[in-house]
Amino acid sequence: MLIGRQFEKDRLLSAYESEYSEFVAVYGRRRVGKTFLIRETFNYKFTFQHSGLAKSPRSMQLKAWKNSLKAYGLNVKRAPATWLDAFELLKDLINQSTDDKKVIFIDELPWMDTHASGLIPALENFWNSWASARKDVLLIICGSATSWIINKIVKNKGGLHNRVDYKIPLRQFTLNECEQYMKSRKISMTRKQIIEGYMIMGGVPFYWKSMQKGLSLAQNIDLNFFSPEGELYEEFDALYASLFKKPEAYIKVVSLLANRRRGLTRNELIAGGKFVDNGGFSQVLENLESCGFIRSYNTIDKEKKDALYQLVDPYTIFYYEFIKGNMNNDPNYWTHCLNTSAYHTWCGLSFERVCLLHVEQIKKALGISGVISRIFSWRSRTSRPGAQIDLLIDRDDDVIDLCEMKYTKGPWEMTEGDIDDIIRKESVFREETSTAKTIHNVLVSANGIKRNAYSDNLQNVVTLDDLFSD
Repeated sequence: MLIGRQFEKDRLLSAYESEYSEFVAVYGRRRVGKTFLIRETFNYKFTFQHSGLAKSPRSMQLKAWKNSLKAYGLNVKRAPATWLDAFELLKDLINQSTDDKKVIFIDELPWMDTHASGLIPALENFWNSWASARKDVLLIICGSATSWIINKIVKNKGGLHNRVDYKIPLRQFTLNECEQYMKSRKISMTRKQIIEGYMIMGGVPFYWKSMQKGLSLAQNIDLNFFSPEGELYEEFDALYASLFKKPEAYIKVVSLLANRRRGLTRNELIAGGKFVDNGGFSQVLENLESCGFIRSYNTIDKEKKDALYQLVDPYTIFYYEFIKGNMNNDPNYWTHCLNTSAYHTWCGLSFERVCLLHVEQIKKALGISGVISRIFSWRSRTSRPGAQIDLLIDRDDDVIDLCEMKYTKGPWEMTEGDIDDIIRKESVFREETSTAKTIHNVLVSANGIKRNAYSDNLQNVVTLDDLFSD
């Protein structure tokens, strides 16, 4: 059963129903469900479907192409010698098809682009000089190497420039979709368990697919991430290698950001990683952001060039906090970490990141979905002790929401010290930014709030259930 993805499915069907030939690019991180989405949308019926081979030379790629053509009914005796020849054979298959719309699905296209392969010019020739001149071809390309898809296809500066008609980046599940998925698999989990699972796995469907009935969340995490036989035991290296052909620079960036909660500027990353300050490094940052591993954000009172880069991918944060530190290869490491100081520190940080991935749900809970707004973070330049706000919503209706995010076992109980700190932050923020807008102090709490005399100082409270809204 296809969970969520209605917008992406509608886009694919819109391309199918078009009176013209259409070129669609579907991309996203490894195991986010790209192939499943496409197959389910078209009920596994294609005029031609092919998947590239991982780490294989051009000769093997072309042989596999021949085999796929044969599987779909083309009488071909030998493998094509070049990709130009390969696409000529695809034309023959399309010409003999009786389908009203010829749906061509090429999965893992980046794997087919081996050294000096000639794949891109052949694809350009196929689309520009032949397929786009017809009205009955739907070409869908897909791949986990998101940076390749974006740079070689979507942002192509050659023959494929502006040729992609539908760009469909596939994002992770929301909390709501994770809950739907667990229910569809008859796996019983409370919302508190789902949000903690999200703090570990994010919304990657394949990670959630590894959850087994009859086991607690902690048992599932130990089994899949810490046991050598686990489905996701070696996921980190495979994840970055699948997305980026040369993953070393990308891993160095996320490792630097894993140690800095507030994030780092471009110059700080360059200095820390000894990177060369050039367009190649800009591409690394851009690719990491497009894949959802990091976010760039501005503080409300700084220029865009001063943007901070912050690690937001839950799985990568979890890897650096716990998986990488499992030096003794303890298969029950996660269970043994529960309720330690490291665990509680991680809970606070990871809950903040989950909130940052669900800003639309927070805005909906505040009743401002229709209000134009911008998302910032802010850190005082002068205040001692320091003052920092990780989520700030600057609204066009003359209000700024300052959001505090709290992850506690029970309802958060505000004390006199807490309200003094909130008032101090608001005062410092107003002074340093010189804002004349109304300021609303908002609490985003995993377990609600215990009402008392101090809690009345909050304008709004966003609850766990609010984060699960669709």
